[in-house]
Amino acid sequence: MAERSTAAVDVADNSGDEPLTAKADQSTADGVAQNPERDTESDKAQGSGGIEETEKASPPELHSGHKLARRYRLEECVTRLDGFSSWRAVDEKLRRAVGVHILPADHSRARSVLAAARSSALLGDPRFVQVLDAVEENDLVYVVHEWLPDATELTALLAPGPLEVHDAYQMVSQIASAMAAAHREGLAHLRLNPNAVLRTSSGQWRIRGLAVNAALRGISSDTPQRTDTEAIGALLYAALTQRWPYESDAYGLSGLPKGVGLIAPDQVRAGVHRGLSELAMRALANDGATASRHESACTTPEELVKAIGEMPRIRPPEPAYTAPPEYQRTTYQQGTYGRPSPPGATQVLPTPPPPLQSRTGKALKWAVSALLIAALGLGSWQLADALMDQGNKSEDTKQTQTTDGNDKTGDKTKPVKTLAIQGAKEFVAKGDPQHPSDVDKTYDGDKSTYWRTSSFIGGPVLAPYKPGVGIVYDLGSVQDVSTATIGLYYSGDHTTVKLYATNSLSPSSLDSMTQLGTVTTTGTSATVKVTKHVKSRYVLVWLTALPHADSDQYSDAGYKQAITDVKFTG
Repeated sequence: MAERSTAAVDVADNSGDEPLTAKADQSTADGVAQNPERDTESDKAQGSGGIEETEKASPPELHSGHKLARRYRLEECVTRLDGFSSWRAVDEKLRRAVGVHILPADHSRARSVLAAARSSALLGDPRFVQVLDAVEENDLVYVVHEWLPDATELTALLAPGPLEVHDAYQMVSQIASAMAAAHREGLAHLRLNPNAVLRTSSGQWRIRGLAVNAALRGISSDTPQRTDTEAIGALLYAALTQRWPYESDAYGLSGLPKGVGLIAPDQVRAGVHRGLSELAMRALANDGATASRHESACTTPEELVKAIGEMPRIRPPEPAYTAPPEYQRTTYQQGTYGRPSPPGATQVLPTPPPPLQSRTGKALKWAVSALLIAALGLGSWQLADALMDQGNKSEDTKQTQTTDGNDKTGDKTKPVKTLAIQGAKEFVAKGDPQHPSDVDKTYDGDKSTYWRTSSFIGGPVLAPYKPGVGIVYDLGSVQDVSTATIGLYYSGDHTTVKLYATNSLSPSSLDSMTQLGTVTTTGTSATVKVTKHVKSRYVLVWLTALPHADSDQYSDAGYKQAITDVKFTG
């Protein structure tokens, strides 16, 4: 969750001399396997530059129904390759689907797989499919990981055509941010391809096989950051063009024509977004393939994240307007209720005669009109008589009404005034500050400026990692605050705002403050009404829960919020 400060974890190989940077295979499915044989596609087709060991061992003799650790029941084998097998299984203890990679304990890569799985599990980043268990037992080594039945591989998403430009932008933003975070912890992927990238039903992009899948295949690289960056560029290229940016066909995509070399996506397909096209070429520039019109190459995921942040943000498309269906008269309205018309027959409705046109009808109309006029006159006379009688009684008794100064029916509404903010300071109860230099942007009268929090991995509630984040405002003098209106930058999930009265601009702790009110909202504004009136010069606006938002030019995807403007009334 909150601001991780864990030291980078190196994934050691058998020799322990260098970090184990990703060993991943697209076939180790975390969702429903689309093609059990897809592992036969070569690394050359991917263009990853990885080095694959060729030594093989016999896969363990397992079958559906077999149980590991008396807990994981194997259901379906989705991959059997190169001495290991991958299964869809059921965790009978927690009653959930899981994925399991299994290989013999004496396999040449068993130690590396265990080390990679344990290091990947320490990362704990929700943008990656999580490793749940890594065990050596009964001459077997097995790694248990999440199974995502609601997720769809990028391979399947590209089958009908390229991604819409906003989807491609979201994909490369989230994948690049996730891989940058992994490399900061000493982990790489090296098998990042369309089978390793998943989109969940909520629209979030996730990566499977960090470190583990490459360890299963024995892949390593002298330049892991360049390898993963080029792989992200290939993913973006495929998302924009529905073509694989190498001469060989792979992952259900056609490769580029032989002898042409690497050409920009906007030259392969009409209508490709120019900025994303150049971004893909900058990421694929590791072998000098970038055209001269492009900017410098991106050789690390961190550089790619920075390049994405410098681009204008791509907005989602406006929802298409769907006209309501044409109004259809029912058979009851057409006068055929209970009498269905024969097929092909058109029913003609007779025109009703004008009402009350006969001599008797006219006499009836005059009689009704006379009765109504008489009733109206009688009623008016009775009403006037009653009013005059009440006036006479009031005059005779000489009754007077005294108005009490505390009469609740009187108009005693207290006028509302806006309280001026004289200064502000960020309050840090635990951990690091957020952005203290931006607090004055929350009351500068400009809704386009704001103070923002960091992006937290877990949420929406920040506790126990942080009790909250917020700003103390100076109202210049002791005031009786009645309402606080806070403008927010992100909507979604929920934002919880609390209001406190404190005795200084730099209070010592939350325990020394008095809570005035609280509110939870899912929109872009929050109004906190004071339920405990306490006069105070200093007021703390405190956020204890934040919504989830996608990555942008300021921070990665995660639980975060920003305050655009704050107003107090008293």
